[in-house]
Amino acid sequence: MPLHFDATEYAARQARATQALQEAELDALIMFAPESHFWLCGYDTFGFAMFQTLVLTANGDLHLLTRLPDLRQARLTSSLSEEQIHIWTEVEGATPAQDLVKLLQQLGVAGGRLGFESQTAGLTDFNGQMLRAALPNLQDHSDLIRALRRVKSPAEITMHRKAAALSDDAMDAGLAVTHAGAFEGDVLAAMQGAVFKGGGDYAGNEFILGSGPGALLCRYYSGRRHLDAQDQMTWEWSGAYARYHAAMMRTVVIGAPNDAQKRMQAAAEEAIAACEAATRPGDPMGNVYDAHARVFDAHGLSHAKMQACGYGMGAVYNPIWVDFPMFYQGNPLLMQAGQVFFYHMILMDSEAGLAMCLGHSVLVTETGVERLSRQPLDMLVR
Repeated sequence: MPLHFDATEYAARQARATQALQEAELDALIMFAPESHFWLCGYDTFGFAMFQTLVLTANGDLHLLTRLPDLRQARLTSSLSEEQIHIWTEVEGATPAQDLVKLLQQLGVAGGRLGFESQTAGLTDFNGQMLRAALPNLQDHSDLIRALRRVKSPAEITMHRKAAALSDDAMDAGLAVTHAGAFEGDVLAAMQGAVFKGGGDYAGNEFILGSGPGALLCRYYSGRRHLDAQDQMTWEWSGAYARYHAAMMRTVVIGAPNDAQKRMQAAAEEAIAACEAATRPGDPMGNVYDAHARVFDAHGLSHAKMQACGYGMGAVYNPIWVDFPMFYQGNPLLMQAGQVFFYHMILMDSEAGLAMCLGHSVLVTETGVERLSRQPLDMLVR
């Protein structure tokens, strides 16, 4: 099974990471985020649920410490050699953090300045406490690799485009089976099936699909129902290709839309256009949130809007496909050409019992944004 990128791409990433590590005056970075592992060497597994780490030294040495079930996973999916893969001993009373200390000693960095990633599902609090007990002088550098991943290479942008095409295909498949009386499970199966048939992956979180009162939820929940003759259904989903995402969001009206739904749809269309206009390289991310808020407030919908209106996209793992940071009020982080973002214009009016959501992913260019989806923004009525 070939890697998703060529050796030159991985070498360039590792060189950038090594330089960033040196600039941070670190002797080594201990990485627990599966996104960092995948980006640096292609290593692809859900084994991060256990104790697992990838170590990069200031000399550019890269070594993986993992469990035995992931030995073959690393051989097959990563650019690592046999000498770069290390297995910690798994017996009753085992402390893999001590295996890590031994590895760091072998690499000659155990007594040096060590950074690590704490802001990740790849490091539980239990394992984090064990880690700090073994290495008490760790410094948190959770953003070191994440910052490098934000601007996508041309090869990565190709993956995002493939993910966006799968998102579009999923929308077409879902609409084809959506009608009064339809079963939510059939819609979900059609959407997810389209991604798999197109060569895609499971997304970083479950597809979000809810109808009736559930249309006002922006989280997945268990349980399925049939659509009424007059109903609403909200979808938030993403195609994923080589773990790269391009999320989308829509609310589908079953039956005739009422005036309130039409007004909400018009506001969502205006808001997403305002977000696109506000996305400019060198400008802060908070500008995008402000643009979205101004539109919804002007339409009298401030009570129904969210406190964020989107976030970064990338190659990410469970439990969520959010690749931070998010668009929220006052976010000072400057946007850059080559980033991929997902906008979600979410209106959830609890008093009226109505939802209207609109979202797609974009690529930031030198002059603005490029929509990655081919789907129109018109209201969806079935």
